[in-house]
Amino acid sequence: MGKYFNTEGVCLPDLHYMVEVNRQLREIKNLVDAGKYFTINRARQYGKTTTIRQLVRALSPDYIVFSISFEGMGDFVYRNDTNFCREFSGLLCDTIEYGETTEVPKETFQILSEYAKGEKQLSFREYSNVISQMCRDSVKPIILIIDEVDQASGSTTFLSFLGMLRDKYLKRIDRPTFQSVILAGVHDIKNLKLKMRGDEEQQYNSPWNIAADFNVDMSLSMDGIAEMLEKYEEDWHTGMDVMEMAGMISNYTSGYPYLVSRLCKIIDERVSGSEKYPDKRSAWSKSGFLEAERILLQEKNTLFESLIHKLTTYPEMDEMLYALLFSGRGIAYNPMNPAIDIASMFGFVKNRDGMVEPANRIFDTLLYNYYLSANEMHEKDIYKASLKDKNQFITGGQLNMRLILEKFVEHFTELYADSDETFLEEEGRKYFLLYLRPIINGIGNYYIEFRTRGMRRTDVIVDYRGEQSIIEMKIWHGDEYNRRGEEQLAEYLEDYKKSKGYMISFNFNKNKQVGVHEVFVKNKVLVEAVV
Repeated sequence: MGKYFNTEGVCLPDLHYMVEVNRQLREIKNLVDAGKYFTINRARQYGKTTTIRQLVRALSPDYIVFSISFEGMGDFVYRNDTNFCREFSGLLCDTIEYGETTEVPKETFQILSEYAKGEKQLSFREYSNVISQMCRDSVKPIILIIDEVDQASGSTTFLSFLGMLRDKYLKRIDRPTFQSVILAGVHDIKNLKLKMRGDEEQQYNSPWNIAADFNVDMSLSMDGIAEMLEKYEEDWHTGMDVMEMAGMISNYTSGYPYLVSRLCKIIDERVSGSEKYPDKRSAWSKSGFLEAERILLQEKNTLFESLIHKLTTYPEMDEMLYALLFSGRGIAYNPMNPAIDIASMFGFVKNRDGMVEPANRIFDTLLYNYYLSANEMHEKDIYKASLKDKNQFITGGQLNMRLILEKFVEHFTELYADSDETFLEEEGRKYFLLYLRPIINGIGNYYIEFRTRGMRRTDVIVDYRGEQSIIEMKIWHGDEYNRRGEEQLAEYLEDYKKSKGYMISFNFNKNKQVGVHEVFVKNKVLVEAVV
């Protein structure tokens, strides 16, 4: 069997098409060489385990590496020091027995085996001496890597273990200890501490305050994605424009590893061979990519399920994300704000020039779809109107966007003409997307353009059967502001190589002229709707 795109666990270079992470490995090794202790905390399915596996290979020539995982550890492990030390010793022994850790002295293996069998009762103070002896007798410096540390998130025993490692780190000049300790998981250790402590005095007293900052960019670059596609192209000769395809994948995913692999897998295995895209040559195209994105956003995968579950678990984050999407106002990035900090940790948002921004277009659209599909949304009159209208907007297989704007203005005016300024500002954008969604659902998709968010306007890009429509939504702030908006939209259309664009202005002026008309700006046709 040849290579394939993998989204079901760790990626292996010999089996899977994958992006090389040599830059990331070099930067992480620099931290290890400097003797740093740190946490690789990134969102779910962000390639942590795959990176760790490759990191072990990169470190092995210079170090003895114990790479273990807390995945599947039962609660009994964390009941007391003895249980933890026994299971921890067993995990270290496993890496030796299966050849994952080499060059370990027989005496060290025998000692660990005795503890793993439970023949001795140990406290963490005693186990500290075991680690010192192991590191003193080793022919190379020892690295400890623990993956899935979130599994220990409810354990004070694990915190005591970290406290022991911290004490050894502080005394490392006089007492042998690990060269470097790397923890990997979604949460950082301060978050684990928060989950276990209720009193304010203890909340931020983390035993992991010795950890160095981990600022390695773990996202996959466009060039790296292109190199992966070139290897795929060597095998399949699809004739794809590799750089164009890599650019689209990068733009939509912002290099989120799971999303990169998932989109490629869908194109390769589901789009290719379909009625519209009968072979790989036709599938690896712009329209084939957009079809894969539509399929991805309609599927129920473990990453999406996990993200949506977090919205109900953290209501403050849920409220912040809702405001980010629908208010049209920018939110300053402040990591001390718990809602922003948690949203960053779970991968929903990122810091872009000091402002909160959705982490990528896929998550952005996922969140819009989630909020717009809520039961209370389906009770809105504008949504019901869209359901009645939706079959009249397709002409020659393409969307008639002008007609959509005309009907939206008609319904919105009828339903909400007496609404106040606050309603228009907070609900207008949301109601247009709510009207639009049933029309394109199942065939098309949409996303919000990042670069215009927070600029008192929101640009929606609608993809329908490979054709894109650019729609600017904004609040009316006078004729001069509107003219600037028209010029900006015309420039934006030039970037997209489009001759026509669309505008919706939510106007507070009592004397406004409601309706749809066309204007010509910089050789572009702008269809403007005033509500």
